[in-house]
Amino acid sequence: MPSKRIFMTGASGCIGHYIADLLIHQTDHDLFLFVRDPQKLKFDYNARPGITLIQGDMQEIERVGRLLKTVNCAILAATSWGGAQETHDTNVTKTLRLMNLLDPINCEQVLYFSTSSILNQQNQPLPEAETYGTDYIKSKYLCHQQIPKLAIAPQVTTLFPTLVFGGNSQKPYSAISAGIQDVTRWIDIIRFLKADASFHFLHAQDIAQVVLHLIEFPPDPGPNHEIVLGNPALTVNQAVEQVCAYLGKRIFFRIPLSIPLANLIIKLFRIQMADWDRFCLSYRHFTYQTPVSPASFDLPALCPTVADLLNASGIQQHKSMSK
Repeated sequence: MPSKRIFMTGASGCIGHYIADLLIHQTDHDLFLFVRDPQKLKFDYNARPGITLIQGDMQEIERVGRLLKTVNCAILAATSWGGAQETHDTNVTKTLRLMNLLDPINCEQVLYFSTSSILNQQNQPLPEAETYGTDYIKSKYLCHQQIPKLAIAPQVTTLFPTLVFGGNSQKPYSAISAGIQDVTRWIDIIRFLKADASFHFLHAQDIAQVVLHLIEFPPDPGPNHEIVLGNPALTVNQAVEQVCAYLGKRIFFRIPLSIPLANLIIKLFRIQMADWDRFCLSYRHFTYQTPVSPASFDLPALCPTVADLLNASGIQQHKSMSK
């Protein structure tokens, strides 16, 4: 396939590192990496010709407007996580401005990273994400609402990651992977609890594999190109059982964690909860229709199971079942 000109934001993040690494080592595309702090990059951006590093902030995206008119693909993974004004400026105003600077004739595809938190179980916008969501979630919801109005909209594929794991000595850890060791430390208590909740997860390496496939095989232009990124849904109870099996821990009994009990614990221990946290406690089942993983395209996956995830996270397996 002919080489493409690919513009990417967010290469310094967890998902961004995995995507950039695959693009560098498995393609010969011309890459333009727009990053705020090059010192955060742990991959070798001088590994081959055709890689251009552009230091800049989303607040000054107009500075690369001329370049954006020439690209064939844009990967928009940059995001701001906190501070209402900065988050809105980066995740909504400047992200939409970037898309408006692209040439709908030259640019065959935009891969825009949102979050599955703004969708309901039917993959439709979740109004509570705007009402109760954090600054980050609200901004993603608002941006999603505006994309259909853009000239480039038919070329936009919106990606909705579920729970993202990933990170090692060569790549930054995702927020949830940074705490995975806590699960193993608390498993002796967690294994005796039962909860009515469910979720999806996907490793950042597997997200990068999906992105690489979409770059090589872009969908035809049209409305509603939206993909939830995740392995098949797991209940919390199934996840706990699989962690216990991996660690060799027996489950003798399980105490149901009801909403009233959870609320009692919150009250007794005076736990501070944001509006979004309270909504999540009530909503519980963050599951979606037709989640996409490398298996969806018959590609090999790094972490299709909880056991694979624990192994990739450097957690040692114990096969004998202990008390």
